[in-house]
Amino acid sequence: MSEDVTAEGLRPPEGPADIIETDYEIGQDNVRPFGLDIHNPVFLISGLTVVAFVILTLAFQTQVGPAFTALRNFLTSNLDWFFLIAGNIFVIVSLGLMISPLGKVRIGGADATPDYSYVGWFAMLFAAGMGIGLMFFGVLEPVYYFGTPWGDQPLGRDIGIVDGVVADPATLEAATRTAMAATIYHWGLHPWAMYAIVALSLAIFAYNKGLPLTVRSMFYPIFGERVWGWTGHVIDILAVFATLFGLATSLGIGAQQANAGLSYVAGIEVSVTAQVILIIGITALALISVLRGLDGGVKRLSEFNMVLAAILLLFVILVGPTLSILTGFFGNIGAYFSEILALSNPVGREDDGYRQGWTAFYWAWWISWSPFVGMFIARVSRGRTVREFIFCVLVIPTLVSVLWMTSFGGTAIQQVIERATESAVYGYVIDAYTPELSLFGMLSELPLAALTSWVAIILVIAFFVTSSDSGSLVIDTITAGGKIDAPVSQRIFWVTFEGLVAATLLIGGGLVALQAMAVSTGFPFAIVLLLGCWALIKGLLSEPR
Repeated sequence: MSEDVTAEGLRPPEGPADIIETDYEIGQDNVRPFGLDIHNPVFLISGLTVVAFVILTLAFQTQVGPAFTALRNFLTSNLDWFFLIAGNIFVIVSLGLMISPLGKVRIGGADATPDYSYVGWFAMLFAAGMGIGLMFFGVLEPVYYFGTPWGDQPLGRDIGIVDGVVADPATLEAATRTAMAATIYHWGLHPWAMYAIVALSLAIFAYNKGLPLTVRSMFYPIFGERVWGWTGHVIDILAVFATLFGLATSLGIGAQQANAGLSYVAGIEVSVTAQVILIIGITALALISVLRGLDGGVKRLSEFNMVLAAILLLFVILVGPTLSILTGFFGNIGAYFSEILALSNPVGREDDGYRQGWTAFYWAWWISWSPFVGMFIARVSRGRTVREFIFCVLVIPTLVSVLWMTSFGGTAIQQVIERATESAVYGYVIDAYTPELSLFGMLSELPLAALTSWVAIILVIAFFVTSSDSGSLVIDTITAGGKIDAPVSQRIFWVTFEGLVAATLLIGGGLVALQAMAVSTGFPFAIVLLLGCWALIKGLLSEPR
C-alpha cells in the first residue's frame, strides 16, 4: 500500500474506486474459522465484551440500575461543556467544507455517478438517522419545553395559563417560539453535522483512496500505517461499542413507545416483559431484512417508512391547525437561528436541566450513532459531490425535522392552549409524565384517532426494524475489516446481540440504563470524531478538484 502514499497524503489508486481487497485490508489478523471472515481482534474483543456485558447485567440487576443512573448523571453534569463545544466544531467544519473549493470533490472520483436516486438515497439516510427519535420526541419535547425551557422551574407555570384560563397571548407566543427553538436545536444542524463528518470521511477514503470501508481508514492521514495495527483496532472497537449502545438506546425507546401505543389502542399491558417480547419480534423482522441485503431489505423498508411517515405528517398538517403549522414552519426556523448561539454556548448558563439533562445526552447519543449512520450513508453516497453531499445530509434533513416538529409539536401545543390543563396531551407529557404516550395523546384529539394510532405504531416498528438491520450491516462491516459482503452468520450474530443488549438494558435499568450507555460510549468517540475532522480535511486537500 505504501506506493499509494505521497508526501502530501493519500493518492487515489489506479483503476476503479471500489473497495480494494489487498493485503492491508485483510491483514495477518484476519482469520476465517468456521467459515467466518472476521478482523480478529476487533470481532473477538467487541463480541466477547458484549456477551460479558449481557451476562453480568442480567446477573446483577439490582446493582446495575443505580450504577447506570450515577454514570449518566456524572457524564452529563461534568462533560456538558465538552459535548457542546464538539457539536459546534462539527457544524463549522461541515459548513466550511460545503462552501469551500473542496466542495467540488466528487465521491468516487470525477467520473463517478450516483448509485441511487435522490428519493431512494434520502429515504435510506433519513430512516436510519432519526426515525425512531422523531416519533418518540416529536410531541414530547416541544410540549415539555413549552413551560420554561431555559430553567429548572416546574413546567406548566409561567406560560400564561392560570387555572385553565389563557392570561396573556403574547406570553404564549413567546413560550411557543422558545420551545420550538430549543427542540429544533436538538434535531437540526448539529446532529446531522456529526453524521456528515463520519459519512463523508468514510466515503472519501473508501471510494476515492481505495481503503477499506471501516472507521480506521479515515485516520490514515494522521496515523499512517499504524491504522492497520492496534491503533486502528482500538478505533474500530470504539466504533462498534458506540454503534451498538447507541442503537440499543433507540431500540429500547422504540419498544417502550410501541408498547405504550399497543396499550393505548388494544389494552396490552405496559411492562418490561411486553417490551422484551416486542424487541424479540422486531429483531426477528430485522434479521429477515438483513438477510435480504441492502437493496432487497433495507432500501425497500426505508422507502416504506418514508411513504408512511409522509402520509401521517400530511394528515396532521391537514386536520390539525393547518395555518398555524404552515406559518409556524418559517417562524420556527427564524426562532431556531435567532437562539442557536445562545443554545450552543457552553459557558455562563444556568439552565442545567436543559443543557445537561437534554443537550449533553442528545449530543452523546448522536455521536454514538455517527459510526452507524455515517457508514450507512457512505455506502449509498457514491457519485455525489462534497457540496451536494453536505447540503443533502445537513440542510435538507434539518428542514424536514423542523417541519415534523412544527406539525406534531405545534399541534400539541395548540391543544394545550385551547384546552389548557384539561388537554390529554398536557396530561400525558407534564402532569403524569408518560413520555411514550405523548404522540398518541396528540393523535387522540384529532379525527380518525384509532386509525392514526395504529399507523403510528406500525411506523415506530418499521423505523425500529430499519435501524436494527442497517446497524447490523454496519457493525458487521467494521468487524470484518471493511468488507461489505461478509458471511451471513456474522450478520445474524450482530442483529441478534443488538436486540439482546437493548432487552438487557431495559431489564437492568430501563430508559436510564439505555441513556447511560449511549453517553458513556459517545464521550470517547467524540474525541475520535474531532481527530476525524482534521483527517478529513487533509484527505480532501490531496484530491484533484
